[in-house]
Amino acid sequence: MRLGVWQLHRADFKEALLRRYAASASAPRQDFAKVAETPPADGFPRVQVDGRYLVDRLYLLDNPQHDERGGVEVFAPFVVRDQAQPVLLVDLGFLPGNGTAQVPQLPPLPTGAVSLEGLYVPPPPLGFEMGGDALARQTQWPKSSIFLDPQAVARDLGRPLYPRVLALDADPASIYVRVHTLDFSSMPPARHRAYAFQWFSFAIAAVVILLALNRRRKPRESRSLTDDEVQ
Repeated sequence: MRLGVWQLHRADFKEALLRRYAASASAPRQDFAKVAETPPADGFPRVQVDGRYLVDRLYLLDNPQHDERGGVEVFAPFVVRDQAQPVLLVDLGFLPGNGTAQVPQLPPLPTGAVSLEGLYVPPPPLGFEMGGDALARQTQWPKSSIFLDPQAVARDLGRPLYPRVLALDADPASIYVRVHTLDFSSMPPARHRAYAFQWFSFAIAAVVILLALNRRRKPRESRSLTDDEVQ
């Protein structure tokens, strides 16, 4: 029963995070310097940063599947103005593919100073990647991987990264698809509730079995044995 209740609490917690994330898109901007190193654990500040892209150091996350055509999520290192390091990793958005394994053509980034706005969010979730660090084995950019490990990116750049990434605001003029949300694909709230139902079912079944095995039975009638039975 306690495991079922825990699963329900996890579902409520994740749904609250999703609502908070959706509300952050229209929230007032916060000072990036105040949240850069210590962002709120359950918040997604909307910030504005000025600086320049490292235009020749793009990273592609080729795991997301928005549709049957495939595609890549594109990340670019960004040097915040007046700060040589750490570097801010910017999520430019999803670039749809053409149904093949070929990497889509990436539009060029501005080389001068720019101002960016978006949500300061946790990096994409990690998983086990066979073969180790895929970025270290590649010698040319853009580099691609099925998981984007911030520590691996920092090693590859030779610079530390901020603990979160900047998910840019939607832009109708941009070729990138920017529909950001929290990635609970492996364990969404609905799955937590399904597991809660299973745990409650196990608990009920255990009680039923316990009652069935320990119900009071009628005592057997005793009788005297005959001589033949004794022999």
